[in-house]
Amino acid sequence: MIILLLYVAIFTGAFFAVRFGVRKFRQMNDYTSLKTVTFGDESAVRPDRWASVISVVTIFLLWGAFTGSKWVPLHAPGPFVGDTEFTYTLEGPDGTRDDATVTVRVFKIGETVETPVVDPGDGIAKNDVLTVGAWRSQLLLMDKNDEVTRDQGAKVVAIDGKPVSDGQTVDVAAGTVAVTAKGSLNFAPAKGMQMEPIWLPPPEAVVSRLIEVSKQGYQNFTLWEHLYWSLFRVIVGFALGALVGIPLGYAMGLSDWFRGWFDPIVEFMRPVPPLALIPLVIIWQALARAARSSCCPRGALIMTISARAGVSGVAISKVHAAYSLGASKWQLMRHVIVPNSLPEIFTGARVAMGVCWGTVVAAELVAAEKGAGMMIMVASRFQLTDIVLMGIILIGIIGYGIDILMRKAETWLVPWKGRV
Repeated sequence: MIILLLYVAIFTGAFFAVRFGVRKFRQMNDYTSLKTVTFGDESAVRPDRWASVISVVTIFLLWGAFTGSKWVPLHAPGPFVGDTEFTYTLEGPDGTRDDATVTVRVFKIGETVETPVVDPGDGIAKNDVLTVGAWRSQLLLMDKNDEVTRDQGAKVVAIDGKPVSDGQTVDVAAGTVAVTAKGSLNFAPAKGMQMEPIWLPPPEAVVSRLIEVSKQGYQNFTLWEHLYWSLFRVIVGFALGALVGIPLGYAMGLSDWFRGWFDPIVEFMRPVPPLALIPLVIIWQALARAARSSCCPRGALIMTISARAGVSGVAISKVHAAYSLGASKWQLMRHVIVPNSLPEIFTGARVAMGVCWGTVVAAELVAAEKGAGMMIMVASRFQLTDIVLMGIILIGIIGYGIDILMRKAETWLVPWKGRV
């Protein structure tokens, strides 16, 4: 919740800073700046580069701040590490009471720790020691040290002078002490606001793991082989989907027979999640082909819908104008239908590529011997969160790069989009 509030605050502050600060000092002289009407015009809305940069930097800073990264100057409060102590009051069966001090040494996970040495003292309750890792908790069994045990009727009645009973928790100097249902003590050091590395490692840990996997590989394959096979499956699945989907979409947009025949199939498959096809494809085909094959139907479906929408969206006035000038059906198709439907097809292609990429990676989780998804799944079984996060980031970067390439291709092949 705190991270979300910080993110919203940074977003709001950056918006006003850029809108009323930076933009006053830069002059735009491109196609968009010459438009007199921009509100509601999709072609007039372009990504603000300042917003993109600040967005990425904000996510990185929040990630580093809440994981204790050395690459970030400011950090959220971290877990308590060091020595602390608390006192418990033990009451014997005859009503006599005695205090014992527990010295606790909290250490970072993975570091070597020495157990403190303390004088047990006199009385029925003896001083004790605990060693516990940060973000963890440790149970104190007083019976191993005290003269009077719980089996003999002894019980803890106070922590640092605060009365307690079984099942209650008391705040102490550097954490909490809970009295369990059986009367023992469980100490949990203060966790702070930082994430434990097993749940979210810092950026430098992910980069270090990336370098290691790049050099040594993972699961008998290099990192580049994993990414290559994922990309290969995506490209092949997308290409097969486009070869089937685009002609079918044109046919459905131009012929009532094709539309009537395939419309029930298309509309039936539209709400079916692509991941739901993976088990069926695994049953039908070899595991090595499951990822690629599960991608193809979804890509074909999206391309079919976009091509059909592109054909149906051609202005009828342009069709009438072409016929009045003596155009044949082939000329109408080549000079009117195809150019006017290409923007819609490219939009569908971008969506289809993103869906195919996500579907392939998901399919590799259960049906591949190599690939980015397989790498993530194996790492998750051993709680190697840095490898999981590394794989997710690489998948996102590659997917974003594919989308940028498709945008560039759209700008080059369909320069009239939004201008006619």
